[in-house]
Amino acid sequence: MRGGPAITCRRCSIDAQAGLRVTPDFARGYRVADDPGLRVLLTASFGGPAEAGLVDALRAGGLMAVELVLPVEGRIIACVALSRMVAPDGWLCLAPLCVAEDWRGRGIAVRMAQAAVRLAAGRTVVVLGAPSLYERAGFSLERAGRLTSPYPIRNTLIARPGDDVPEAELVYPAAFAGV
Repeated sequence: MRGGPAITCRRCSIDAQAGLRVTPDFARGYRVADDPGLRVLLTASFGGPAEAGLVDALRAGGLMAVELVLPVEGRIIACVALSRMVAPDGWLCLAPLCVAEDWRGRGIAVRMAQAAVRLAAGRTVVVLGAPSLYERAGFSLERAGRLTSPYPIRNTLIARPGDDVPEAELVYPAAFAGV
């Protein structure tokens, strides 16, 4: 909710009027102690436990490459994860990405996606989602146009160095079948 006083935390500076200002440690890596708060966020954001189950399955399979959370005053208000794709080799998949409902509209989702892509260190990152959001984070719908996927290509975007349009078949980890 905008319009209140500024809130300050160790990790970020939040101004209810201007939104969230990014600092070098905007988000931090997931810790086991974050799990209860992360489950609350995922369940509320996705309307049920399926996304939390996806995260559990990806962790159990050793497929998580990056997990970031954004804690504010003891509460996890945002998260993003990158998992390893089955194919193409070396590619990553961004999922999940979510922001607590009362923190939406401040650019946090875009910043979380950008942070994840930076941590991908030049590897290709695939996302299935709203082009209007992910294009603001540097993903390209056009560059994903020659990919084949079990999911709708019209909502598949990629972020990667260069300006090529790769041709590849996307194979997601089996854990995605349950979502």
